[in-house]
Amino acid sequence: MIKPKEINMFIRKLVSDLDWRLLFLVITPLSVLIFVSLSSKPIDSANFPLRSFIFSRTNSSDFITSWLLGNPNRTQFGWNPSKTELDHSRIAVCLVGGARRFELTGPSIVDMVLKHYPNADLFLHSPMDKNAFKLPLLKTAPRVATVRIFEQNFVPETEEKNRVLTAANSPNGIQGLLQYFNLVEGCLTMIESHQKQHKFKYDWVVRTRVDGYWNAPLSPQNFIVGQYTVPSGSVYGGLNDRLGVGDFRTSKIALSRLSLIPELDSAGYRQLNSESAFKAQLTTQNVSYVENRLPFCVVSDRTYEFPPAHLGVPVAALSSRGPLSGAKCRPCTPACRDVCVESVMSSLDKGWSWTNWENGTLELCNAHGGWEKGWERIFDTTAGKQFAAERRRIKLLKFGECVRDFREMKKKAVTWEAPPPEEICRIGLGMT
Repeated sequence: MIKPKEINMFIRKLVSDLDWRLLFLVITPLSVLIFVSLSSKPIDSANFPLRSFIFSRTNSSDFITSWLLGNPNRTQFGWNPSKTELDHSRIAVCLVGGARRFELTGPSIVDMVLKHYPNADLFLHSPMDKNAFKLPLLKTAPRVATVRIFEQNFVPETEEKNRVLTAANSPNGIQGLLQYFNLVEGCLTMIESHQKQHKFKYDWVVRTRVDGYWNAPLSPQNFIVGQYTVPSGSVYGGLNDRLGVGDFRTSKIALSRLSLIPELDSAGYRQLNSESAFKAQLTTQNVSYVENRLPFCVVSDRTYEFPPAHLGVPVAALSSRGPLSGAKCRPCTPACRDVCVESVMSSLDKGWSWTNWENGTLELCNAHGGWEKGWERIFDTTAGKQFAAERRRIKLLKFGECVRDFREMKKKAVTWEAPPPEEICRIGLGMT
């Protein structure tokens, strides 16, 4: 059997010794030779990257080798796979956070992420609270690997953590940051355990949030070998940490929110918020990142000054076309459109809460108070019949239905760590 390394060395020598045009004279017999020696690995001629070969002599041997081996350039830095290739890759979707408005966000996550990549394994890491009863909305996900619904405990606060992190702008202080970091890194632990148990390694990891509402599918352009994709905007002095997509190596670094604090401390970082700590993680570990516009927003009950000041937080109307890249949002009657949006957004600090707003892609809510009366109708109109039906079903959910939904999802999961369904449903439906 001819080894891939030997093939690549041979082709590299051939490319260096011959004019590239002469290579076409030998490529056909060479293909036949290698096809015979690798008869167990069929060659798909449609995958031969001819254009790349012609215009990039430097990488031509790598392109030819990968084509001949039926493995089209899967490890080249910066390479972007197609949807078809992703559908044949191992993908882990790490979903973290509390389920406060999951009746609004859950169905969109299932449709726009999980069903869009039906080969992906779902890893759910969510705290046990009064909203956890909504989580079986995920029972229609194609594949469920691990579900962990857990009682949150105090995360120890060390001098090291207090040096590196700041409580400023965190609703629950440094403990709030540590709880969030624990959610994220806990999901990585679940993924690594699943890999070890089943003796394989994921090609890609998508890390997203339970409170994210998606209005379009997650695009393959966000999967880039060797680079970590994050949403643009809402950077708060660092990088937007509300979603991330990367290969396993970059994802392991990005999700190690607690484990890398000692390294940040050693590097001299002080008083970082979540976003600046996230950026420091990637830069200290030499992870290249890409900021893309992504079609989701974070549904929030928090109130904010309107109109937002220079360092204020804009709250997008859920009906905005976006992509909103994880900006805060809620269903509302827009209070600010067009020229108003231009006036408000152009005054915001681009390195803080700013998000893309051009070409009428953003409408703003007046979020200084609670959600407006009739928000349900606004949501149903915006989200469409399918998502509206799921919202109404959760609102009218009965105890028996809730327990049955949990049992259905549990049957689908490979690993299940959660309180009994009866307990979760009783708490969520106010029966205790």
